[in-house]
Amino acid sequence: MIDVYWHDDVLEHDTGAGVFEAVASELMAVDEPHPENATRVRNMKAILERGPLSRHIRWRPGRHATRAELELVHEPGYIDEIERVVAAGGGRVTPTTVASPGTLAATTAAVGTTLAALDAILDGETELAYALVRPPGHHAAPAQADGYCFFNSVAIAAEAARRRGVERVAIVDWDVHHGNGTQACFYDRADVLTISLHQAHGAWGPTHPQTGGPDEVGEGAGRGMNVNVNLPFGTGDAGYLAAARRVVGPALDEFGPELVIVAAGQDPSQFDPNGRMCVTMAGFRALGAEARAWGRRHGGRLLAVQEGGYAPSYAAWCVHATIEGMLGLEAQLADPLAYLPDEPDRAEAAIRATLDALAGARA
Repeated sequence: MIDVYWHDDVLEHDTGAGVFEAVASELMAVDEPHPENATRVRNMKAILERGPLSRHIRWRPGRHATRAELELVHEPGYIDEIERVVAAGGGRVTPTTVASPGTLAATTAAVGTTLAALDAILDGETELAYALVRPPGHHAAPAQADGYCFFNSVAIAAEAARRRGVERVAIVDWDVHHGNGTQACFYDRADVLTISLHQAHGAWGPTHPQTGGPDEVGEGAGRGMNVNVNLPFGTGDAGYLAAARRVVGPALDEFGPELVIVAAGQDPSQFDPNGRMCVTMAGFRALGAEARAWGRRHGGRLLAVQEGGYAPSYAAWCVHATIEGMLGLEAQLADPLAYLPDEPDRAEAAIRATLDALAGARA
């Protein structure tokens, strides 16, 4: 059984339409919805309610985060600025990150619902929980919105767990993009291990100055506590699973967390418009199984939080597969789309670069 946490207010964030994630253009006859829209999570919720996993799921209510909870990782002035933008009717906070009148309700619901799941785990009510939330959060730094993200749900959950006495927390992020905001929150700390598996997109400007490269290993007390696996474009199931087993698992075993949090994005799928990777449902099922094993080895508890996943239909099927893996189930649904052959050695150079960087950081 898995507890899935949900709050209807996550649907209130309206990102509008344009040229994919950019502003509308008069050159277009038809604007398309911004990729981070409510349809994606509505379909994720629907497949879990209507599909064969429904008998394995206990739905639990989310809540809104308080201002004090946002301030666990975000600077007060930054929160004030987001509130001002929303109160003024919304607008673009970054070139890709759009606020609307419902954004504050949605973002605080995303964080609060994540914290509700965390509290249930720490209170011993469940060992396995999934926060099905939006907008995503892993690009949000202490004072910077980025990549559709305003407040960093997984970072806030990690800090909240620390404040509740969990001595060591690990965050594993397999969203297709580098979890730069999470990295920034804990870069100089030894009590939170941050691991990101992502396509090698590099820095993309002042909102994302981090490269996501393996040389970004942390600094000061946190040296060796930030792990980046910079996977080449086109990496599929075998490459992701190799990185999970050869980098993530050993890093967790060495760190010895008491709680594992997964930033679970399904945008590494081969049909996602926001990534250039080739993971199938089978790959996400395998990653889900690895995550459950990490949790069982380290404190017995696992919290997963929804991040990316922008293929309006296929991302939902990949969420279903992820949770199948976390529950230790065989495939309950056949993959309706997968067809690309995998290349097992595609990730080899990236994995070796990460392992070499970590060895240097800890020497």
